[in-house]
Amino acid sequence: MKYQVQENCLTIFLPKEVDHHHAEEIRKNADMVIERNHIKYVIFDFDKTEFMDSSGIGAIMGRYRIIRLIGGEVWAVHTNPRIKKVLTLSGVTKIMQIYEEEQE
Repeated sequence: MKYQVQENCLTIFLPKEVDHHHAEEIRKNADMVIERNHIKYVIFDFDKTEFMDSSGIGAIMGRYRIIRLIGGEVWAVHTNPRIKKVLTLSGVTKIMQIYEEEQE
C-alpha cells in the first residue's frame, strides 16, 4: 500500500483487493500518518482496486470518523463502476464525495 502526504492531505493508494487482509493495514498506517502529519483531508484512490468487501468499507468509515472530528473531508477518486456501486449500496457516498474526472 502506498501513501502520499502533501501538506495536510493524505492520499491512500488502495490495492487490487480491499478485504480483511488489507483493511487492518490501512487502518493502522492511515491513523499513524493522520496523527503524525495533522491530516485534515483524506483521498482514497481506487485506481487499482477491483474488489472491496465490508471490512474495506469499515476502514473507510473509521477514517471518516477521525477526519470529521477535526472538520476535514474524505474523498474517493478513480472509482470504477463496481467500486462505485459498492460505495453507493453501503451508504458511504452519503458521507464521502466521489471526484470524477471529465470524460473527453
